[in-house]
Amino acid sequence: KPFSPRELSSRIRAVLRRFEPQGRPEDQIVTIDDHLQVDMQRRQVIVDGERMNLRPTEYRLLYHLIQNAGWVMPHETLLTKVWGHEYVNDNHLLRLYITYLRQKIEPDPSQPRYIFTERGLGYRFVDFKELGRAARQVTEED
Repeated sequence: KPFSPRELSSRIRAVLRRFEPQGRPEDQIVTIDDHLQVDMQRRQVIVDGERMNLRPTEYRLLYHLIQNAGWVMPHETLLTKVWGHEYVNDNHLLRLYITYLRQKIEPDPSQPRYIFTERGLGYRFVDFKELGRAARQVTEED
C-alpha cells in the first residue's frame, strides 16, 4: 500500500534512529572510572565488573550524554536525538529514561555522580576525561 510522503519520511527517520552510531574500535569500551565502563559495541554497561544490557533507547540516550560529557545537553536536543522531532516537548519521557539509566549505572541513584540534572536546562554527564586527568596528576604528585 503506498504511503504519503510525510509517512514515508517518518518511517525512514524511525529506521535510521535504530542504527547505532559507528565508533572507532578503540572507543568501543569507554572507561568512566573504576566503578563504570560502557561497552559501546555491545550496548552494555559494566558496573563494578558486572555487565548489564541496555535497552536500545537507554543506549541512545547514554551515547549522546557520553559524546557530550561535561556539557549540558538541553532537553529538546536529547529528545530530538533519541526519539525524534515529534517528541521534542515530551520532558516526562526523558525524565523517565534518565531514571532508568541512573538505576543501572549510579551507585546511589538519589545522589547521582554521573548524570546530573541542570534544572530548567537539561542533563549533563560527568566530564570523565577531566576526572581521569585530575586523578593522574594526583598520582604523579605522590
